[in-house]
Amino acid sequence: MVNVAVSEPQFDPRVADLLKGAIDPHVHSGPSIATRGIDHLELARDASEAGMAAIVTKDHDYSGVMCAALIEKHHPELTTRVFSSVVLNNVVGGLNPFAVEHTAAMGGKTVWLPTLTAAHHAKWERTSGIEHPASTTKIRPAEIIPVVGDDGQLFDSVKEILDTIARTGITLATGHLHISESWIVVREAITRGVERIVITHPEDIVEGTIEDVAGLAELGAFIEHSLSFFVPGSAFRSRTAEDLRAHIDAAGVDKTIMSSDLGQNGLLHPIDGMREGIQMCLDLGYGEPDIRKMFSTNARRAFDIEIVQI
Repeated sequence: MVNVAVSEPQFDPRVADLLKGAIDPHVHSGPSIATRGIDHLELARDASEAGMAAIVTKDHDYSGVMCAALIEKHHPELTTRVFSSVVLNNVVGGLNPFAVEHTAAMGGKTVWLPTLTAAHHAKWERTSGIEHPASTTKIRPAEIIPVVGDDGQLFDSVKEILDTIARTGITLATGHLHISESWIVVREAITRGVERIVITHPEDIVEGTIEDVAGLAELGAFIEHSLSFFVPGSAFRSRTAEDLRAHIDAAGVDKTIMSSDLGQNGLLHPIDGMREGIQMCLDLGYGEPDIRKMFSTNARRAFDIEIVQI
């Protein structure tokens, strides 16, 4: 595994302070079937050095809760807490309530609805030209996992997942569903008692609009933005700082969460992605209390993360 070195760009002196206590709730450290630039332990060490409060690792193909448990047990010197999540793709059995229960029982923080195996993701892959190695060169092509029928209703298997999430108290994230499907999921999840809901990067892949962001936040969902789509130095950059401002203002600071969505081999280090995001928010004119909400305290609430107060 090739490690990504943390670069030393020039940041506002406030960035280092604002990074202390920050949480990255969507980071792609390894090991993974897709080559990663940094593994979970390396990232935890770098995050501890930066003073971050927590990270939540995400892999499209496995629940990382076992890795998180081993890091917490054998590396008590690390000050950054390490958590993980499960994505309901093919490798864990798709819409598998047992995978949800296991992840929750092991202290996992998030259940993501399908990503690589979402019907909308398959359509997006065909038009974007981006192919993930988990569904191409290393294992069989992904089998699509539908969540909404032609009648606009959720399948019973999805409802069972929502009931399991409500019962275990873990957080629901919408993954790579089309935004129109996410609306259906969110309304049903609220009806079934899911307490914490996060909309995954509406700015890219899922085709969310500013109106979607405002409406879903009004329903009570948190809106998570992947900084990899916004910050300089990211190969995935597709949006501007002004786009980020529009999304923040549509949901409101209290419903906005920032994540790096980084860790891919040869790209920007996840912690640098967080630094760049904080700098961008400072440049946009957001005050330090609001930035702390978007980079720390909102994630604590959305993912039920207990850490020592800043």
